[in-house]
Amino acid sequence: MKYDVLQILGVALLVLGGQGAIRQLVDHDNAGLLGWLPGGFAASITVHVVAVVIGVVVAGRARGKAKEVVGRRS
Repeated sequence: MKYDVLQILGVALLVLGGQGAIRQLVDHDNAGLLGWLPGGFAASITVHVVAVVIGVVVAGRARGKAKEVVGRRS
């Protein structure tokens, strides 16, 4: 159960970071949720990319650990 929650959180970070980065690349002035962040475009695109990387790592590791548990996912 713990690994399922971690996978969900990882994928959520991946999706939110990915869509935010794409939105920033299309419209540089639309910072979305990160409008409060100082630093403008560079800071917000960096935060989005970091969220994507963290999401991939968390979801990947949770998937690997879940596969190690006996009787879980083939």
